[in-house]
Amino acid sequence: MTKTKHKSYKFRLYPNQKQMLMFEKTFGCSRFIWNQMLADKIAYYKETGQTLKNTPAQYKKEFPWLKEVDSLALANVQLNLQKAYQSFFKNKNHFGFPNFKSKNKMTHQSYRTNNKQGVGTIRLSDNNNQIKLPKIGWIKVKAHRKLKGVIKSATISKTSTGKYFVSILCEIKIEVEENIKTFPKTNSNIGIDLGLEHFAILSTGEKIENPRFLISASKKLRREQKILSRRGLLAKQRGKSLNDCMNYQKQRLKVARLHEKISNQRRDFLHKLSTSIIKNHDRICMEDLASRNLMRNHHLARAIGDASWSEFRRMLEYKAEWYGKQIVKISRWFPSSQICSSCKTNSGKKPLHVREWTCENCGAHHDRDLNASLNILHEGLKILA
Repeated sequence: MTKTKHKSYKFRLYPNQKQMLMFEKTFGCSRFIWNQMLADKIAYYKETGQTLKNTPAQYKKEFPWLKEVDSLALANVQLNLQKAYQSFFKNKNHFGFPNFKSKNKMTHQSYRTNNKQGVGTIRLSDNNNQIKLPKIGWIKVKAHRKLKGVIKSATISKTSTGKYFVSILCEIKIEVEENIKTFPKTNSNIGIDLGLEHFAILSTGEKIENPRFLISASKKLRREQKILSRRGLLAKQRGKSLNDCMNYQKQRLKVARLHEKISNQRRDFLHKLSTSIIKNHDRICMEDLASRNLMRNHHLARAIGDASWSEFRRMLEYKAEWYGKQIVKISRWFPSSQICSSCKTNSGKKPLHVREWTCENCGAHHDRDLNASLNILHEGLKILA
């Protein structure tokens, strides 16, 4: 019996000037189609009270330059807008109404194109140093690993620092019973309690330090952002456009590189930690935290955002699926810090400043976070039983 799975590979691109220009055209056309289709949908809904079913093809006669870019990229814009529209009307409390995209405010640009099966419009060269993309042709790529499976689509993106990347989505058919050789079964279970003082407290007793990448770099980042603000204000006083002000653009790039460094450090930390946990444990129990709700606490929002709990959980989930491990989600309302892990007595809610406590029933002395991770493990195993 076979099972279909999807795996993505992200590589750095090194386009020449002509290819950069085509990327910029495609980014611009994708943004234009989104805004145009959204504006027409809004106007049509106001007039009729119904949703307009428009397509990118309808605009190519009026705007012939849309034909210069990849048509599948524009088709994917239509699908994304349609999904955003449906999500909003399905759950207005959770999803916001689709926004117009601004050229000046977009720090990260991207578009997605599909691989035409049988034609191979997206493919890597034999020596893995070039990739072929629709309307772009062969482009230099730094492919640090070989692709597995059939290429389904590719997402081309440009960061705020001017770097280009391609994310290739592949479809792989594997045997359900097939074991992943690199991550053998360990018959080990673990509970994880996420925190701010320590990033993660494991039921094994190990405490993972919280690196606080954003907070550590905040002093330097604040200084550079102040310089950027001053240069922006100076350009405005002189009546110059920010795009034409070289000093402003140099400083903007400097700030963007700082943010990129912080993001890369955080991602590297999360990847290494999640891989280590998946590699050494078969069943991982953790709370189903609602990070979005927790971010409403203005005193903790910055620290929670810097910790990236949701991204860590996402990494654990997809790696567990790939390597045959199991994630057990515990209800966010489970009182993990209130229950004694020794006698299971609920001693009630405790203030955050209480880091250690003694159970009145059995006399066991607990570290608050370690006790919570043990309770999460016990609750997870109870769910599996």
